[in-house]
Amino acid sequence: MITSKMKIEEKIVVSGKRKRSVARAVISNGTGKITINKMPYELLSNLRRLMIAEPLRIAEEKLGKINYDIEVETMGGGTEAGIEAARLAVARALVQATKSKDLKKAFIAYDRNLLVADTRRKETYKPGDSKARAKRQKSYR
Repeated sequence: MITSKMKIEEKIVVSGKRKRSVARAVISNGTGKITINKMPYELLSNLRRLMIAEPLRIAEEKLGKINYDIEVETMGGGTEAGIEAARLAVARALVQATKSKDLKKAFIAYDRNLLVADTRRKETYKPGDSKARAKRQKSYR
């Protein structure tokens, strides 16, 4: 069994995307400190903090205590897309640092979007309409 006590020779850089937002995670040996945009993730609002904590809790169940520092930087997009991109980057960084097949299987069993980016995008506007799908209503017939 691979434990999280394994040392990383150098820093590992992993990215995650959601809509227009891109997150870059740098994982290195440390004490388990996770920062998002140079701010501890514990200071995020309740739901956002729980979204970031999901991959961390799954990793703790499979590997024990996590001895890695993860620094995440998000760019572009909105706040929710940034959090989802950061969540994806954290999960990918943990899998790449530990090289654990069990952890990867656990992430996929829990939620496939922890390791695979969601490729859905906004549908484009159609000519002559105000929205992508809604058509103008007629007042006759």
